[in-house]
Amino acid sequence: MQPIFVLVHSPSVGPSTWHPVAEQLAAAGHQVRVPSLLHVGAGEPPFWPRIANAVRDDLWEIPTDHPLVLVAHSNAGLFLPSIRSGLDHPVNGSDFVDAALPARTGPTPVAPSELLEFLRPLAVNGMLPRWTDWWDEADIAPMFSDPTMRQKVIAEQPTLPLAYYEQRIPVPDDWDDHSCSYLLFGPPYDDMATDARERGWRTAHLPGAHLHQIVDPAGTARQLLELTTGEA
Repeated sequence: MQPIFVLVHSPSVGPSTWHPVAEQLAAAGHQVRVPSLLHVGAGEPPFWPRIANAVRDDLWEIPTDHPLVLVAHSNAGLFLPSIRSGLDHPVNGSDFVDAALPARTGPTPVAPSELLEFLRPLAVNGMLPRWTDWWDEADIAPMFSDPTMRQKVIAEQPTLPLAYYEQRIPVPDDWDDHSCSYLLFGPPYDDMATDARERGWRTAHLPGAHLHQIVDPAGTARQLLELTTGEA
């Protein structure tokens, strides 16, 4: 039975960051789901159970014996262990795409201390601006090659509470007892790719900026298929 690809976007952005890759995978004959995590930052912490539940709820129509491949971008990688542990479906693979990695033993902080020091002065009444508003135009522009896609991604972004980045996420034992892989776009995730390689995972490099999946969805889809199914 061919697994279903579940593309999990960073809660800092939105599902449109995966839609072009989803279209490529679907065109190649694969079933794909792109759960929305746009509302997981509402309310009080902890936030990580809402992320796991949002993915689980998106798959409620899928028979529980149908295998999945979980694919996470950016800080969504930190939530893959808790997502996996909350599913009834078998998981054939977990793919991290320019993503943060969960600690080898938990719990894992969402943001390292230096990032929290950067974020705290940006918060107003506990709420942060949208992710793309954290950075200068010189940092943001290289991530977008298409003005229409840029507008869509930026408009879709949620505003998250500072508490989202202050949370620590549990890492269940043996969550990675299946095939795991890492697809690197570029700095500053080089160290994550090295860590993945040291864990014995398959790794690949598709040079690009952090949102390269919207710039080269065909290349990203090809790399995911090669890493998870051996297809080219």
